[in-house]
Amino acid sequence: MTGGAGFIGSHLVRWLLDSGRDVIAVDDMSRGSLQNLNDLKIPLNCLIKADLRDRVQASHVVRDADTVFHLAAKVGSVEYLHGSEMAELEALQDNLLIDVNVIRACLENRIKRIVYTSSVAVYPIKIQQKPDVLLSEDDLQYYDPEGGYGWAKLLGEMQLGWIKTMDIGVARVFNVYGEGEPFDETTHVIPALTQKAIMYPKEDFVVWGSGDQTRCFIYVYDCVDALMRLEEKACNPPMTVNVGSDKSTPIKTIAEKIIDISKKNMHVRFDRSKLVGPLSRAADIRKVKAMLGWEPSTSLDEGLKRTYLWAERRLRSLT
Repeated sequence: MTGGAGFIGSHLVRWLLDSGRDVIAVDDMSRGSLQNLNDLKIPLNCLIKADLRDRVQASHVVRDADTVFHLAAKVGSVEYLHGSEMAELEALQDNLLIDVNVIRACLENRIKRIVYTSSVAVYPIKIQQKPDVLLSEDDLQYYDPEGGYGWAKLLGEMQLGWIKTMDIGVARVFNVYGEGEPFDETTHVIPALTQKAIMYPKEDFVVWGSGDQTRCFIYVYDCVDALMRLEEKACNPPMTVNVGSDKSTPIKTIAEKIIDISKKNMHVRFDRSKLVGPLSRAADIRKVKAMLGWEPSTSLDEGLKRTYLWAERRLRSLT
C-alpha cells in the first residue's frame, strides 16, 4: 500500500492487519505520521520509507504485492493545494509523477490488482458552483477538474483506463474526516474547526468564507470499508465509484455542531477573504450501493464526537 502512514492509509493498514493480511505500507513520512501508527498500534516492521517520485524506489516497493492500494498523494486544504500558482503546479506535478511511477511499477511487476484513490476534484468545477449539487459518475462528460490536484487525479484515472492486464478499482473520494488527520497547513475543514474550538479562547474561532458552502462528509472508517469492498470487486475495465455521502451540510452547521460538542460559549467570526473552494458538492452513491453494497454507516454527529475527543487527546499530548 502506498501512503500507508497517512490519514486514510494508516486506518486501512490497521483494517488489513486485523483481517489477517500481510501488509507492506509505503510512505515518505514527510508529515510526522509516526503518531498515527503508534495510536493504531501498527508495527513499524511493515513500513517502508520511500519517495514514490523516484521511479526505481516505486518499482522496488510494489514488486511482491498481489494488490496495491494506491493512496499516496500530495493532499491538503484549499489554500495548500490552490492558494498560489506554485501550489497548483506542485499539486499537479508531484501527484502526476507519483501516479506515473506507481502505475508503471505495477505493470512492470505484473501486479494483479490496484485500488486507486481518486477524488471528487475530477468533476467539472463549474458544476460545483451551483447550489445542492449531487455529483454522479456520469457527470464526467467533459474535463474541467479542480486545479492541478484535480487534473492529476483525472490523468491517473485515464492511465488506469488504458490498462488491460490488471483488475482495477477507482474510488472517487469525497470529504473524509476522522481521527489521524494532521494539524498543519494541509488540514481540512473539520479538523481545522475542531482544533480552533479546542484552543478557544486562546485562538479565535474563525470559519473561512460565509459558511454557506456545502459539503458531504464521510467518516474515515466508512471510507476504508468502501476501499476494502472495492478491492473485492475490482475488474477490467475499471470499476469507478463515488465514495462519499448524498447528504450535504453547510460549513456553518458543521461549526455549530463542533461548538455544541465543545460545550463552549464561542463567538464565531466568518472570514470572507479566504479561499473556500466550490459552492456545493455531494455524492450520488446509487452506483456504489448497487455494485458494492456500501453506504456510510457513521452519522455525522457520531463521527464529529469521535474526532473531537481524539483531537483533544492529540493536542494535549503536543503541548
